[in-house]
Amino acid sequence: MSQKTCNKLFVIESLKDIYSLLNNEERRQLAANYTTQRYKKNENIYEEGDVPESLMCLISGKVKVLKKGISGRTQIIRVIKAVDYFCYRDYFADQNFVTSAAAFEPSLICRIPMKLVDKWVHENTNLAMFFIKKLSIKLGTADERTVNLTQKHVRGRLAEALLFLKESYGMEEDGATLSIYLSREDLANLSNMTTSNAIRTLAAFAKEKILVVDGRKIKFINENELKKISQEGQ
Repeated sequence: MSQKTCNKLFVIESLKDIYSLLNNEERRQLAANYTTQRYKKNENIYEEGDVPESLMCLISGKVKVLKKGISGRTQIIRVIKAVDYFCYRDYFADQNFVTSAAAFEPSLICRIPMKLVDKWVHENTNLAMFFIKKLSIKLGTADERTVNLTQKHVRGRLAEALLFLKESYGMEEDGATLSIYLSREDLANLSNMTTSNAIRTLAAFAKEKILVVDGRKIKFINENELKKISQEGQ
């Protein structure tokens, strides 16, 4: 159940990108209307076909955005990191959700009613430009990933996905281990390949001493070679 379980100052600080653009009345409305909700690992956040009602901001944790394709096969089309906003595109497009989302790991999400956000956007030019810029960046990233996932061979796609995860979530304290532990199925869904191909290609990278794989932990050994494979696409 949605509830204000977090310290209010912590939530407002997490929303500072938007909060700084609001006037005093809009800030009062935000404080009075936001809610927070915790999600367990792999718990669904919204489903394809649902009506978008809230702007969501990932306060902590990691989230995957999914799209079902042919024969029910799932593709991870985007990952969300803290602190980032999502779930507003469909509302502005006057559509139900065309994707679904789930938590990679235990996550905390702040929800702001989209009707309130819509009101602010119509009255606050700075906030409107904030969302236009966000959408423009996401569109550019989506275009690039579409090309990568359709034109690269399996090795290039997996290398690109691993570098994408590094860019999105960073590394652990050792500076080499990805700060996200994906199942082989999730890694395959992110790379647009079958799970068996993802397993074989990951094993090949390990054999070539490009990576060290320990369960779901992936450690980069030769990142330059990984970049080369990604750039060459094979």
